[in-house]
Amino acid sequence: MDCHTTFAARGNKAELEEGLDFAPKFDADGLIPALAMDAATKEPLMLAYMNAESLRRTLEIGEAVYWSRSRKEYWHKGATSGHIQKIVEIRTDCDQDALILMVEQVGAGACHTGRNSCFYRKVGAPSAGGAAKLEWIGAEKAFDPAAVYGKP
Repeated sequence: MDCHTTFAARGNKAELEEGLDFAPKFDADGLIPALAMDAATKEPLMLAYMNAESLRRTLEIGEAVYWSRSRKEYWHKGATSGHIQKIVEIRTDCDQDALILMVEQVGAGACHTGRNSCFYRKVGAPSAGGAAKLEWIGAEKAFDPAAVYGKP
């Protein structure tokens, strides 16, 4: 894919925090965290990472494209499942080292486990023994991952 989108050079703190040039800060591995949120409900859907090229592709096609750290390849969300994320808006934080993708989640869900969101558990209070435990929230499956991805 021939992408033409460019990013500004990173300026001083005032320029980054108050200016209008988009100068994302990628970490030592060339990645920036991107939290996908449902644009309508404001619910968090998933957290993934982007490199410069996947961010360019996202901006140019209007759908979320991530960098898979485990597979070491570009991951156009929904290319396999059909559950794409159409970009409504992209926000960056004050020092431009994190992104929020406000998306229209097309299809049954964002999580590979079959749920609408990857954030289907919350951290509860520690038990009497001191161990932190998880509690289910929104744990209902929206689709069968084995049928969608062809693996158990």
